[in-house]
Amino acid sequence: AAALGCIYAGATVAAWYPITPATSVMDAFRQFCEKYRRDPETGKNNYLIIQAEDELAAIGMVIGAGWNGARAFTSTAGPGISLMNELLGLAYYSEIPAVVIDVQRVGPSTGMPTRTQQGDLIECAYASHGDTKHILLFPANPAECFEFAVVSFDLAERFQTPVMMLSDLDIGMNDWVVPRLRWDDSYRPDRGRVLSEEDVRDLSQFFRYTGEDDNHVAPRTLPGVHPGGAYVTRGSGHNKYGAYTEVPQEYQEVIDRLARKHDAAANAVPRPKITMIEEAEFGIVTLGGCELAVREAIDVLASRGVRCSYMRICGFPFHQSMVDFLEAHPFSFVIEQNRDAQLRSLLLIETSVAKDRLRSVLAYGGFPLSAHHVVTGVLMQLEADLAIHR
Repeated sequence: AAALGCIYAGATVAAWYPITPATSVMDAFRQFCEKYRRDPETGKNNYLIIQAEDELAAIGMVIGAGWNGARAFTSTAGPGISLMNELLGLAYYSEIPAVVIDVQRVGPSTGMPTRTQQGDLIECAYASHGDTKHILLFPANPAECFEFAVVSFDLAERFQTPVMMLSDLDIGMNDWVVPRLRWDDSYRPDRGRVLSEEDVRDLSQFFRYTGEDDNHVAPRTLPGVHPGGAYVTRGSGHNKYGAYTEVPQEYQEVIDRLARKHDAAANAVPRPKITMIEEAEFGIVTLGGCELAVREAIDVLASRGVRCSYMRICGFPFHQSMVDFLEAHPFSFVIEQNRDAQLRSLLLIETSVAKDRLRSVLAYGGFPLSAHHVVTGVLMQLEADLAIHR
């Protein structure tokens, strides 16, 4: 489904290195390309798929293709993300679109390649050294993998930045029953602010990082469009004119705009799915493939007289409606599949929600989350509260 979403989004370049459980994404993309990306008259391929020597080379090729104007992506898992960190920082700082599909598995290190987990949240949110923040999407099922793949490319080009879609092994390798995939034939890719030859000619002078819009995105040019649109793409310190600098104020001006741009993306990522319950005792927050188990757990809790509201986070940076949900309840349980409560940590870092209003129910053994685990974890903490107040 993710691979088909890449086709519908207009992706023509893919570079990857084989890794469980993400290899199936590229295998499917190749099959779809052979069917839909060949010129019907000449039989020539209108796509490029490269099996690179490693993940470093793969993400470098993706960034290079994005810089040239192609819609490009890679698929990988946690170990691959670790290797891609430095180049993800390059794409963030030099503002180049790139899409990464991360099919999460159990870590750290080699971990358990054939078991599922949600352990890459913090790594992906801040991938690379220095001050970086990336756009993340969290599909809950294969149908959303299709939908969010398309959204990923639009966001990457609109905000000129890497976008990572975090699936997991449970979604990526197990069989799911989902609604039929839907497609709007009127869809057109959002290529963002790309200047044409005529646009460049009309400018007295082009500078790569000036002229930001309401999303704090500056217009870019593609190689060869016009001599006046040429610029140096730098991973080293640069000012808003694209020139090398070590002047603190000039560096800060660019890096602060990148922070504002990331904040603006909160209104563009998929909104959280929220179900508010009257007289709810607390909220339950989750993401990704936890959805079905958590919804079943909420039904079980309701049958036992425990009322709670529900929110599934679909993207990062966090939309204001998510903060409103958390502040509307005395506390919320954050349900996720990792040891260190990474989603809870991200919520505490990126919002003003008090630490004591977020509690954790964690599963990280490698099997898909169960409703029983959620119900047990919630009730144990509620019973502990009652014992304290007796």
